[in-house]
Amino acid sequence: MEARRLSRREVLQRSGVAAISGLTLAGIGRDVWPRSASAATQASSGSSDVLHFVSRPDLSPPAVTIAHYGGTSPANPPYFILAPAGYPHTGPGVPGLMILTLSGDLVWYAPNTGFPASAGMARVDLQVQSYQGQPVLTWWEGRVTSGYGEGTAVIADSEYQTVATVNAGNGLSADLHEFVITPQDTALITAYRPMPANLSALGGPADGTALSGTVQEIDIASGQVLFQWDSLDYVPVTETYQAFSGGTTASPFDYFHINSIAVTPDGDLLVSSRNTCAVYKVSRPGGDVVWRLGGKQSSFEMGPGATFWWQHHARPQGANVVSLFDDGASPQKEPQSRAILLDLDTASMQATLLRSYTHPTPLLAANQGSMQVLTDGRVLVGWGNLPYFSEFTQDGALIMDGQFPVSDQSYRAFTQAWTGYPTDKPAVAARVNEAGGSVVYASWNGATEVASWTVLAGSTASALAKAGSQPYGNFETAITVNTDGPYFAVTANDAGGVALGQSDTVQRGVAS
Repeated sequence: MEARRLSRREVLQRSGVAAISGLTLAGIGRDVWPRSASAATQASSGSSDVLHFVSRPDLSPPAVTIAHYGGTSPANPPYFILAPAGYPHTGPGVPGLMILTLSGDLVWYAPNTGFPASAGMARVDLQVQSYQGQPVLTWWEGRVTSGYGEGTAVIADSEYQTVATVNAGNGLSADLHEFVITPQDTALITAYRPMPANLSALGGPADGTALSGTVQEIDIASGQVLFQWDSLDYVPVTETYQAFSGGTTASPFDYFHINSIAVTPDGDLLVSSRNTCAVYKVSRPGGDVVWRLGGKQSSFEMGPGATFWWQHHARPQGANVVSLFDDGASPQKEPQSRAILLDLDTASMQATLLRSYTHPTPLLAANQGSMQVLTDGRVLVGWGNLPYFSEFTQDGALIMDGQFPVSDQSYRAFTQAWTGYPTDKPAVAARVNEAGGSVVYASWNGATEVASWTVLAGSTASALAKAGSQPYGNFETAITVNTDGPYFAVTANDAGGVALGQSDTVQRGVAS
């Protein structure tokens, strides 16, 4: 399905702009998975770990604390892209999909109200990708079971509308660990496939069942499977480091645990296996393993500090460098988790540690985690099942720390650019100001282009006039006006003063 951006006229019509003169998962199986707010939000919040909004009482996201060190953090990319969750969710607030400014102010929040963790449901891995030449938001949603997911990958446009979904083919279900849109508008997804396996070398049955880590490339438009790779066809079960359990049809042994896929510069695939502690370069379309990095059968001699354990989010950084998040735990093999860059010399088959990024507090993640290398060399690290994400300079100096409330975390963490044009109307609420007049609360979930708010007020709903204005503050802006109304509305304006959207008209004391 082709995504289409609304014209300015259509945005104004959908948002209800009037013509007024003069006038923004702990416990995912073995992969067990903002405290910067406006004065109005802080005042209305019943808990410092949960955000509450007068104009949007239906939203209660977990708060995120952002701390910057060593001066002002770089301004680009301008947003953090997160999906705070937990499975089962025991943290404060409602988990969901979240975009924050670099200072921690909420920009967009989509609560997981339709995906209750109590029923094993979740939404994870929110990120910005490109589809049909346009920036899109993508995530996975579905049921989490026995350390992996069975669900659907989702693509949403700049209006937060779903434009495509991706399901696995050949009788499989899309897993939560990876969803990559390629430049050819195909999707790379992970899946877990039970297959017969001889497990006797591990102390299991000769006619046992193991989970094969599966890669599928799907044509997004048609749903056709273009390529499939199964780990059991290329990687024997004896390469696993995972303690043996199960091995039956009812409880297949997860010997591989695929957790990331990436396209290499030459078009092959980089496949990460948590339970073999190895990253595999897989030829495409042939499927042969070109080389193994790490694990029991590493093709590379691992230099000092280059060995990793239980890793996640392996990504090529050019032709000869790989980044990954080295959990190092569950079971523990290292004193703390790291984000690392490895140089791969494919002539001498030597793997050399280029740089290691560690937290001053020795964080040790049991599972999950991510490492994003930015164009200027900065690195953003998501600390897996721990409630933190951190930014480092290229040289390894910590310059930012983000923290979720205890029991929340984000499967991965990204900093990316995004422009959002929600098609609903801005929200407004008006309250009595004890000092006289009224306080008007304005918000527009997901709108990134709002620069200012105009308040309209009147004695009747049909006779509104400009009563005040104020620059955009953050998710919810509190605006004091010298009028009792009692009817109020707000108009959101862009940097040029053009109206982007207008709220419904409300009576003071009643939110829209």
